[in-house]
Order: sequence, then structure tokens, then C-alpha cells
Amino acid sequence: MTGQDTGRAAPGIRGVDHIGITVPDMDEAVAFFTGVLGGEVALSFGPFSDDAGTFMTDHLGVDARAVIRTITLIRCGNGANIELFQYSAPDQSAPLLRNSDIGAQHIAFYVDDIAAMKAHLDAHGVRSFAGPLPIGEGPAAGQSILYFLAPWGLQLEAISYPKGMAYEREGGVRLWSPKDAA
Repeated sequence: MTGQDTGRAAPGIRGVDHIGITVPDMDEAVAFFTGVLGGEVALSFGPFSDDAGTFMTDHLGVDARAVIRTITLIRCGNGANIELFQYSAPDQSAPLLRNSDIGAQHIAFYVDDIAAMKAHLDAHGVRSFAGPLPIGEGPAAGQSILYFLAPWGLQLEAISYPKGMAYEREGGVRLWSPKDAA
């Protein structure tokens, strides 16, 4: 082992600043995150590319001829910001991963009233899965969840646990919660 062991924590980490998502259509994505989910655009910029060099590969690990057409950052309540990218690249693929697929991900939004969120999503024509599902047993008892999809297939979740979850009564590390930041 080289260097000095500084413990478990990476130096200076305070929390999650943003979640980056590559989207097929920036206008559609911004309309969804602002019009349906209530986020606010903070800034938008681009394009970025390197027509002759290897900047895109060296710094971002993408094809050297990739172009970031636009980057838009959205504030969604209390918590991590959402950073949307619209790329074009010679080797770009567009897989629709399910939660069970390696590398899949989702973003969970804490809501005060999950039934009201379901009604809101339905009113906006957003596809959701069965639910809301109240969890009644185990360490996550006390939460209700509802999975739904962005128009391009990104998996998202609404979650609520207004009276906390069962694991919290046992002490130990508690998960950060946007409801505690209000």
C-alpha cells in the first residue's frame, strides 16, 4: 500500500452535488423535469467538442469525436441537482436498462404525499408501475414507493416515509433525507 491511510472517508466529501443523465432530446427532458417534476433550470451551456484532439476521451472517457450539444442543470427541491447532457457521438448507443440490468440506475424523489404524486403523474400521462406500494415489514417498513418512467424510458421513483423507517429505531447510521432538510 502506498501513501498514508486516511480512513474510510474520501477527503472533503460533503454530499452528492448532482446526478448526470444523458438524454436523447434536451427540450423534452427539460420540459419533463420542470413541467412535470417541478424543477427549475439554473443554467444551460454548450456545445463542447474537440475536432482534432483527444480531450473528450482523455477527460470524459467518450469517443474523441463526441459532441456535448447542451448541458442543462436543474434544481429539484432539496437534494442533488440534475445535470442533463445531450450528446452526439459516432459510437453512441441507446440501451433501455431495467432495474435488474447491470449498470441500471434510477433517481428517487422524496414526496410528502405519494398518492398525490401518483395522481399528478397520471394527470400528466406519465407511465408508472403498480403502486404506490406501502412497505409494512423489515428495515424499510414505513416507506411507500412508486416507480415511473421519463418519456425516454429513464426509471424514476417517488418515495415517502413521513414517520421514518423501521431501521431508524435501532440507532446507528441514518440515511440522509430531504424531509429532514426542510
